Amino acid sequence: MAKKINLRPLDDRVVVHPLEAEEMTAGGIVLPDAAREKPQRGKVVAVGVGKLLDSGNRGELSVAVGDEVIYGKYGGSEVEVDGDEYKILRESDILAKVTA
Repeated sequence: MAKKINLRPLDDRVVVHPLEAEEMTAGGIVLPDAAREKPQRGKVVAVGVGKLLDSGNRGELSVAVGDEVIYGKYGGSEVEVDGDEYKILRESDILAKVTA
């Protein structure tokens, strides 16, 4: 589970804690680390204030802290904070919100 971090993303950026990649296939085959796909799902742990619009106002973000999202495989930048891996993405790199 992601813990509270001391990162505040700028503008329309979002900090995501990636969920672990699947360790086993549907057929029960255990995958080694090198064979696992990069995770494309994660939990939002911090959001920026929104993109600055031409009108001078800030655009509202569609995601909030605690949302589970799906993002592009190669989108964003990977960073490590206190030994934990995070991804910093633009809101436009997020493909979908996972709903219950």
